[in-house]
Parts: sequence; structure tokens; C-alpha cells
Amino acid sequence: MSRTSVLLPFAVLLTTFAIAKDKNKAVLPAYVLNAQTVLVVINPEAGEPLTDPTANRRAREDVERALMKWGRFHLVMESQTADLVLAVRKGTGRAVTPTISGGPLDDRPVIFQPSPGDIRIGGQQGRPPDLSQPGIGPPPGPHVGTEIGPSVDSLEVYRGGVEYPLDSSPLWRYIAKDGLRPPQVPAIDQFRKAIDETEKTVAQKQGKKKP
Repeated sequence: MSRTSVLLPFAVLLTTFAIAKDKNKAVLPAYVLNAQTVLVVINPEAGEPLTDPTANRRAREDVERALMKWGRFHLVMESQTADLVLAVRKGTGRAVTPTISGGPLDDRPVIFQPSPGDIRIGGQQGRPPDLSQPGIGPPPGPHVGTEIGPSVDSLEVYRGGVEYPLDSSPLWRYIAKDGLRPPQVPAIDQFRKAIDETEKTVAQKQGKKKP
């Protein structure tokens, strides 16, 4: 059965506004600052555009490369061993998009990603089964549907090491046009800046507390 994902444009506008307003504020919890491992996944609600069925998979790989270049976190393959789970969703530039979901489209093949100072080798088939409660995510198996919602890229950061990490509210979110565009991947750059700003704020507060 086809599944339609409906996200109200008004809600998207509010979210985008909140991000634009607060992106320079230090709002990240200490857990994010202390995190060492991350898992990058495709947002389970994201369908693959019929005109570009590997868009989300490429976006996931681009985010992984950007993280390896950054060097702050170690990439892992399971949510239970990840301090943070990053969910990516590639925008299509359209408010309404015919999509296909499920099946082998988003399977993770064996990975060999050379990068300056780092090489990652691993493998996993399909989305991890423990990202959200059964029945909440999209139905299993390939199916055609229509997405009505944000037309831009998004990156959401969740707490890992827990059951169903994507069922909780994101710790940080970035939504913008070309936010996942390589090679810079602006979403990761903004996440890095948010961490830097938070660490500066924490250091300043600790300095003021010293006698």
C-alpha cells in the first residue's frame, strides 16, 4: 500500500525560523560535547525520488566523509554503540515529490572510503532495525508513494545508545537548501560551529566561577 508522508509547510517554516534564529546560541547538551562515536542513517521517513533513487544514500556517504575529515568523531555501524545518531534527508527542491521507499535502495553496501588521515571499511545491509518502534516507520518492502513536505536538505542529531533513538526529539537540527551538498556539507559545518560555540560558552562560565 502506498504511504503518503505529510509534513505541514507551516511547521517547516517554524522549524527553519527557529534554526536561523538560534543557530549561534549555545544550546547543545553536555552529552553532545562528550560524544565520541556517531552513526549516520537515512531518515526512515525519507523516500527516494523516482528521478534520483540514490539521493539519500549519497547524502549519507557525503556526511560520513565530512565527519571523517572533521576528525572529532569515530563512525560506527550500530546505534547501540553510537553516542550520536545523525539522520539525513535529501531535499528534492519540490513540495510534492513521487518517491519509492524500502527494498534495496537504501541498503548499505560494503564500505571502503579512503579519506586524508582515515580509512573506513565496513558493511551493513538495510536500515538498522532498532531506530524507531515497529509500526511507526514506513512499511517494509519497496513501495511507491508521494512526499508532501520540506523541499530542502535536513540533518538531525539524536542521542544514541538507547532503544529507538529516532523516536525522541532531536538534540540539534539543520534544515537548509543544499545543506548536504558536497564537498563542504554545510550541515556538518554548522554542527561543528554549534559545538565550538557551546564549548566556548562553557569555558567562559567555568572561568567566571573560579575565585
